[in-house]
Amino acid sequence: MDGQVKRIKRELLRKGAILDIYTDTMELPNGKTEEWDFVSHRKGAAAVVPVREDGKVLMVRQYRNAIERMTLEIPAGSRDSVTEDTRICAARELEEETGYCSDNLTFLISLKTTVAFCDEFIDVYLARDLYPGKQHLDEGESIDVEACDIDELCGQIYEGKIQDAKTVSALLAYKNLLSQEEQRQSEHAVFKQG
Repeated sequence: MDGQVKRIKRELLRKGAILDIYTDTMELPNGKTEEWDFVSHRKGAAAVVPVREDGKVLMVRQYRNAIERMTLEIPAGSRDSVTEDTRICAARELEEETGYCSDNLTFLISLKTTVAFCDEFIDVYLARDLYPGKQHLDEGESIDVEACDIDELCGQIYEGKIQDAKTVSALLAYKNLLSQEEQRQSEHAVFKQG
């Protein structure tokens, strides 16, 4: 491309509770114009991979209207404001959706969920050292909590059973972290023996 794509106009079509929907008039490098859809997720979000002492990952099963079926996902939710720390949001969503808390949240990965038409970002944290809290779901929310083995979850990803982008990315990032930790432990054990 010789030139650059340039936005000429942005028109708000609908202001929602979480999302704003726009039509953007774009000038293309060849001089032509097109209308593109744009969805703004104003606040951003956070998600969490909660891992119990036994290594099982707490997942939430819930109905998703957009795809008209139940899904198995990591706990997640929108920030309360654009200035809320995503770590605080992740901790809140962990307790709200699973009934567990953690004071050991570690940043895992940051995602842009749908770059073709949406600016939503999600920061994902790993939660270890879980302790009981109190599940308190939003009105209209119905969630079942399931404890799953990470290898089984990765299998479900590769079988196409888990398709939620944040969940796929977060679980694969966590599996990679586990592999790195195991590698370091193995190297440390060899070093101590040598």
